[in-house]
Amino acid sequence: MNDTILQVDDIQKYYGNRGNLTRAVDHISFTVRRGEFLGIMGASGSGKTTLLNCISTIDRVTSGHIYVEGRDITSLRGRQLSDFRGQKLGFIFQDFNLLDTLTAGENIALALSIAGLRPAEVEQRVREVAQALNIAGELDRFPYQMSGGQQQRVAAARAVVTQPAMVLADEPTGSLDSHAARMLLTLLTELNERLGATILMVTHDAFSASYCRRILFIRDGTLFHELNRGTDSRKEFFTKILDVVSVLGGETNDLL
Repeated sequence: MNDTILQVDDIQKYYGNRGNLTRAVDHISFTVRRGEFLGIMGASGSGKTTLLNCISTIDRVTSGHIYVEGRDITSLRGRQLSDFRGQKLGFIFQDFNLLDTLTAGENIALALSIAGLRPAEVEQRVREVAQALNIAGELDRFPYQMSGGQQQRVAAARAVVTQPAMVLADEPTGSLDSHAARMLLTLLTELNERLGATILMVTHDAFSASYCRRILFIRDGTLFHELNRGTDSRKEFFTKILDVVSVLGGETNDLL
């Protein structure tokens, strides 16, 4: 069985014209296996967010192809595109984006209800994911009645309840203090290890990246280096990440 869930095949994303051309993504290729926790790392302006936007179909590639579960998503248009996003992608947002007028359970169930699942199946899926993330007791509460950590877990449950092919996170800890960031990164690890979620996380932060199992380093729109955690502890992996960052020429102080 082929466990490749994502194949990025020689993609390019250019902006501007010949006189002022920006190669945001320049001939990048890689694959992701089902169940991986992959980090995409680089300095500001390196092209890492553009790459994630191409994978999520927010941006359209200039050339090349992206396959998700064997399907070429670069050829999707209109309704096919919106169906793909709704069925195959989950998103983790910095500010959770929960709807204040809905309970935690209703927030988690919303995407399933929109997809037209039977109420009994919606309820079962919501309860299963809530139990896995230790928020089964919060389902009848509104966001304002929950702590920040509980809201994080509701947002994560919403991202995975549709059983997406991939969960995408763009700088998810960017606006969080150190305690909240650790909680979110631990939560992403839980999603990966306990629920088998395939996670792609973009970050410029070495500490956040150390929670991943593999990291792709992007520089000037190209794939610069790849680092696998293997049997390393997170602390050992963090040190290796800093070594690559120093070679990249990044400001280490900006990455801690």
